[in-house]
Amino acid sequence: MLATMKTMELLDHTDELSQAVVQSEPYEQYIQAKQALQSDSVAQERINRFNSMKDQYEDIQRFGKYHPDYDKISTDIRKLKREMDLTETVIAFKKAEKELETMLNEISEIIARSVSSTIKVPTGNPFFDNMSCSGGCGSGSCGCK
Repeated sequence: MLATMKTMELLDHTDELSQAVVQSEPYEQYIQAKQALQSDSVAQERINRFNSMKDQYEDIQRFGKYHPDYDKISTDIRKLKREMDLTETVIAFKKAEKELETMLNEISEIIARSVSSTIKVPTGNPFFDNMSCSGGCGSGSCGCK
């Protein structure tokens, strides 16, 4: 029964934490940026064109530079990606998404460190995630801190 009470208490704390995240400023900014992006017809058209071209690009990747349209499709997809990435609502969405991700990564690290200082925590940064210490070993011996 004690384990059940501890589990219930843990679930209550989990609910409180999730409510805090949902009520946070980064989450609110993310939701607003997502809605703005979804309602921006220009951005949606650019995203759809990019996704369509991405399918073509994946098809030519099987043959690589030997595909007759390789150069044209490779150039076109880079242009479409740049055009899409320079759209204001896409920029705002990516910024809000990154801020929310950063906050969630920080929460994950705090939770992991409260259990043990040696738990490996993904940082969201591939440079650190691929290191032998996987984003920080907590011991300080690997030099990642």
